[in-house]
This record gives sequence, C-alpha cells and structure tokens, in this order.
Amino acid sequence: MTPPPPESKPASSPAPAPPAGLRERKKRRTRDALLRAALELFTSQGYEQTTVDEIVDAVDVSQRTFFRYFANKEEAVFAVQEMVERQFVEQLRARPPHEPPLQALRAAVLDAWNTIGDSIEQVVPVELHMRTFQLIESTPALLAVQMRRSIETEEEVARIIAAREGLDVDADPRPRVAVAAFSGVMRMTGRLWGAGEDLSVESMRVVTAAQLDELVPALAGDWRAG
Repeated sequence: MTPPPPESKPASSPAPAPPAGLRERKKRRTRDALLRAALELFTSQGYEQTTVDEIVDAVDVSQRTFFRYFANKEEAVFAVQEMVERQFVEQLRARPPHEPPLQALRAAVLDAWNTIGDSIEQVVPVELHMRTFQLIESTPALLAVQMRRSIETEEEVARIIAAREGLDVDADPRPRVAVAAFSGVMRMTGRLWGAGEDLSVESMRVVTAAQLDELVPALAGDWRAG
C-alpha cells in the first residue's frame, strides 16, 4: 500500500515591516547616537585623531550604518551647527517686512537663540554642542570648512535681505555689505564666548546681544578722534 504523500507546509510569511513612524524613530535614534558618539570623541581626543571605526564601535553598528547618515566625519561635526543656522534663516524669513535689515538680522539671531537650546537638546546635550563649537574654532582644518560654510550662508542671507528690501543683490552692494558686517560681529562673538568660562546658551545669547548692539553705532558717525 502506497503511503499518503506528506502534507505540505505553508510557506512562512515574512515578518511584517514595522510601521513607517516606528522606522523613522529608530533611524533618528541611530543617527543621534552616532552623532553624539562622534562629537564626544572629537571633543575629547581631537577631530583628526578620531576614526570612523571608533565612532561606530562606540554605538555598536557598522561603518555602512555611519555612512548611511553622514557622508564623512566633517558632516557629522557640523550637523548640529547646520541645524542652528537653518533655524536662524527661518527666523529671518519670518521677520516683519518693515524692519530695517540690521534690526531684522539682530532679532532673528536672538530669537533663534531663545529656542535653539531645546532643539539642540533633542539631538545632543547643549554643553556638547558648545564644546564642539570650541573644537571647530581651535582646529585649522575645521575652521577652514567653517569659513567656506559661512560664505555660503552669508550669500543666502544677503539674498533674503535683498528680497525684503526689493533690491537686486547683484546690482546693489548694500545687502552683502550689511550681512558681511553682521557676520563679522557674529564671528567675533563666537571667539569671545569661546574664550569665556560660561558655555551656556544664555551666555552666548547675552554676548551676542551686547556685540550686535555696538554694530550700528560703530558704522555711524565720525571715527576720528576729536
């Protein structure tokens, strides 16, 4: 008697994919963990001395995972600063159209500092971001990148100012001159703040306000001694 054929087992279905929201939260957690590990290593042992292998080992992921989120170490070191700059640009775009250019720039940067602490804390501790700022200022290779990025941001901001004023930025030099002056004060502010002992966001905001308050008087009047 021929035995009956064995019953075929249904093919196992693949495990259901996690919901899109859950996937995005997991990606965000992985990116934030890599970013925090990178900044901790950069600020503790030096940017050039830190390898991608050390960063991924600290998070227990592969190099492939790191490069899924960051093109290189440079992109990681400037990631939070990029977020800060974007918030400033958004604040500037939202300023009332009747404000004079320097007033709008001052208000935008101070408004950004009013809320940026919470935004940074969602990614890394504010204190770590501030230490990263000092690292950039003291590392020639990163400072060169910072200058290049500043030029690009200045051009974007100058075009926003020109549009607010109804000017052609390529025909009228005033938007670029105003933004160059503003950016120079901001760079000086960063150096003054970085040389101090208080690395809080509020300290940065106070120093920024004090220096910007001197900008308009410094550009007006007679500079010659009486």
